[in-house]
Amino acid sequence: MKSQKLKITAAVIWISSITIGLLSSVPQIAQQHFNLTEAAVNAGITSAFALLMWYVNIYIFSYQSERSPKRQISYPRLVNSLLIGIGVMFGLAWIQQLILSHINFGPVMLMIEVRGILINLVFYMFLQLLQQNYENQYVNMELERMKNDNLGAQYELLKQQVNPHFLFNSLNTLKAMVEAGDSESVDFILKLSNFYRYTLESRKLDLIKVADEMEIVKAYIFLQSARFEGGFTFKIELDEQVSETLIPPFTLQLLVENCIKHNVVSTDKPLHIRLYAEADQIIIENPVRLKTGDHNSTGVGLRNVQQRYHHLLEKQVAIVNDGKLFQVKLPLIYEHHHH
Repeated sequence: MKSQKLKITAAVIWISSITIGLLSSVPQIAQQHFNLTEAAVNAGITSAFALLMWYVNIYIFSYQSERSPKRQISYPRLVNSLLIGIGVMFGLAWIQQLILSHINFGPVMLMIEVRGILINLVFYMFLQLLQQNYENQYVNMELERMKNDNLGAQYELLKQQVNPHFLFNSLNTLKAMVEAGDSESVDFILKLSNFYRYTLESRKLDLIKVADEMEIVKAYIFLQSARFEGGFTFKIELDEQVSETLIPPFTLQLLVENCIKHNVVSTDKPLHIRLYAEADQIIIENPVRLKTGDHNSTGVGLRNVQQRYHHLLEKQVAIVNDGKLFQVKLPLIYEHHHH
């Protein structure tokens, strides 16, 4: 995992260092015999220590995080920071002793080192929390990106799901028509060509207008009518307003295919498929006349429709089956909602 580098502005570093230096001189200001020089030197030394430890800790975090980023406290790193801090404070205390040579620093050296350790610990823990926050944000962003990539891949797979037997069946139908000298063979070839042209064009899009989807459905219906020769009827009751709404490509075609695939289609008793709009929904329905042995259908087609609406739009597709009438209800998608 790529580590997030710490980003702390110079203004924050300098202002906080100077503030800590001034605060360290507050006890001297409160003394009865206040010495401005001693207070100023003490504030300067403390500020210098804070400034140096800011940059030391930032370097330690950045260097070690690039090698092996961690989301918990690194005790070797903490020990290194404290040892460096003790050495720096000892050196600054020696400089302070050179400036204020009249003061005996022996009794106060321990207090100075303790102050340095406390300041260093505060900086270290602050940077640790900041580093963890950066890494948590990065992990969350990566998880979100992976989630979006996964949903995108799933949706692309869903769009690619077309019955592999369709072309095979269509070519067999065309072969029979040509052998029988059927005059509609040329129309069949044109409709088949149009159908696959619509397929190639629509696969590039997440949503198309219902009117464009109906062109795909009509081409598909023509091809199936040539194959089944009056074994089913298809009634369309969609007005112009509904035709201007949006729909995932091949949704209606897949549902019509589902009706023909799973139900008995015969010239004696044609299967009636109806497509209409009601209560902000596009409804496709047919009487239930399941083929023998079709009771264990995998339901891939319906899952395809449901998952596409869920992944792309977070909308629910209603499926109603009372044993006599089968309905699939698709929520209308208006163009301004999509944008």
